[in-house]
Order: sequence, then structure tokens, then C-alpha cells
Amino acid sequence: MKKDIHPKYYPKAKVTCACGNKFEVGSTLEKIDVEICGACHPFYTGNEKIVDTAGRVEKFKTRMAKAETTKKEVKKTPKTKK
Repeated sequence: MKKDIHPKYYPKAKVTCACGNKFEVGSTLEKIDVEICGACHPFYTGNEKIVDTAGRVEKFKTRMAKAETTKKEVKKTPKTKK
């Protein structure tokens, strides 16, 4: 490795998850805060968490319905010749 061009490496960097789990990894950062880890991720725990999917789907459907009505209105207006 070339000298003075690489970041400092921390072999025991502290990782803290939002769920409270703490562990150590090797990293170029001394402290790492994460929102999700292996202790709380649904894939590893087997517990499924649904986070406002109905709200997002409903917003998408209303936005698409509005876009369809706008398309129909644009097609109905007659074009004028100049």
C-alpha cells in the first residue's frame, strides 16, 4: 500500500442499530449508526413488518386516476388551425 493516501482502518469499529443491538466490524469509520441489522431485519427474524403500504398504494392509484382523466381531457379539446 502507498503511504498517506489510504483512510485509517478501525478493525473494531462500533456499530449501533436503531433496535439497540451493538456489534463490532472492521471499517474506515470509528462509529456507525444503522437503522436495521440482522437482529431486527424481517428476513432474519421471520417477522413481517408492513410499513404503510396501503397508504402508498392508495396514493399511487389516485395519482394514476388523475393522470387518466387529464389525458382524456387533453384528447377531447379540438385543435385549431392557424
